[in-house]
Amino acid sequence: MARKRPSSIVKGDRVRVIRGNFRDMEGPVLNVIPAKERVVVEGVNMRKRHERPSEANPEGGIITFEAPIHVSNVMLVDPAGGQASRIRVRKEADGTKERIAVKTGNPLPKPHAGA
Repeated sequence: MARKRPSSIVKGDRVRVIRGNFRDMEGPVLNVIPAKERVVVEGVNMRKRHERPSEANPEGGIITFEAPIHVSNVMLVDPAGGQASRIRVRKEADGTKERIAVKTGNPLPKPHAGA
């Protein structure tokens, strides 16, 4: 099995889809699934599931939800320039890591915990 690479994309980041049917759509990351190298992006890859009535959902009906897409199909958006860019990680002298946008050279802040 292929070795899983750690992703620099975290929950709350704004990303742009670069491949597939949802190309050029942007949205915040709702969930990251590192074991499968996938991310869930708000408003992207919408799927519908038919559910029969149950105690939890007495109405039943058609449920619309965002399905995960592969992390290689998204790029992080630089908040300063609004451009999608690859990411480099720079290690500071004190050992902290900082994400850097390749196109602009700007540091990318980590999203807030509430995002």
